[in-house]
Amino acid sequence: MSSRVVVEADGGSRGNPGPAGCGAVVRDAESGEVLAERSIGLGVATNNVAEYQGVIAGLRAAAELGAADLEVRMDSKLVIEQLAGRWKVKHANLQPLAAEARQLIAGFGRVDLQWVPRAQNAHADRLANEAMDRQAGGTERSSGTSTSGEASTSSARIRPSGWLGADGTPTKMLLLRHGQTPMSVDRRYSGRGDVALTPLGERQVRAAGKRLAAMDGVVTPDGIAPVIASPLTRTRQSAQAVVDATGGELHFHDGLLETDFGDWEGLSFAEASEQFPQLHRKWLGDPSIVPPGGESLDAVFERVTAARDDLLARYAGQTIIVVSHVTPIKALLRLALDVGPSMFYRLHLDLASLSIVEFYPDGNASVRLVNDISHWS
Repeated sequence: MSSRVVVEADGGSRGNPGPAGCGAVVRDAESGEVLAERSIGLGVATNNVAEYQGVIAGLRAAAELGAADLEVRMDSKLVIEQLAGRWKVKHANLQPLAAEARQLIAGFGRVDLQWVPRAQNAHADRLANEAMDRQAGGTERSSGTSTSGEASTSSARIRPSGWLGADGTPTKMLLLRHGQTPMSVDRRYSGRGDVALTPLGERQVRAAGKRLAAMDGVVTPDGIAPVIASPLTRTRQSAQAVVDATGGELHFHDGLLETDFGDWEGLSFAEASEQFPQLHRKWLGDPSIVPPGGESLDAVFERVTAARDDLLARYAGQTIIVVSHVTPIKALLRLALDVGPSMFYRLHLDLASLSIVEFYPDGNASVRLVNDISHWS
């Protein structure tokens, strides 16, 4: 074994708080050989507590191996940033865990802390889930929560969600359409054209941000719901208003971009119908039709489906705020309802409207709210 190792750690909670577990794997930095694994049940705890328990377990395993230097990799930005000292540890339940982790870190020569995407932390994630599965099956001894690395378990199971039969902790998406723009005032096709919000649009999204900040699960002692937005100016402005209200982190995702209307960009409905009579008429009922130089609704649906899957992988079991455009939001609602493309033509979504969907890990979904604009008043 070389003197330098890599610690990969993860933790999770099915309920937040709920039955929790953590996992850690220690690898040789040069060969990648697995030197140690930890899979620990934690009883009932929050996601962030479980994440901290995971890194503590990994650090202890590395110390037992006699490692001198190490790199810690986690998909929890909260834990990485707090241990690096860039974020404060505000929650009382996390402060002793952060202190324990820092004490362990101090025992090594050099420690590099690195955030990695969830997909690059699959081994530790599997170990954490195995611990939670053992707890659910009652195959581990219950000994209460512990920071010593001793397994502590709970036999509680996640119950299905009401009449749906959905199982597991859903990923809740709060879907916000951007506010008013000059193009929406004139009712013109506005896809990839980069336009800003009007003063009214700015007021609309500020009101939406305040509403979101007050919603359950958005701002909690264990963290703040991240905001994921289309990178266009109108959605950037709308997302920033939400971030200003909630204090969450802002990320961008190209999969949430509006439809590319090609040559129809900037045209009114009447102008597009007049200049492209047959094609425009077909487009209004056939999602496979492509505007000249643009993108079909079928293509948008495929793109948004891939974006949805990516978000579910990154933020499984969390609440997230998605700031996008009318067609991508309709696509997400269509995915949740499991209905056909006619939904694109029959569903109306107002500017700065809020919709809510939940996607469960077993493939089920639930639509909780559609086109709510009560925050306007």
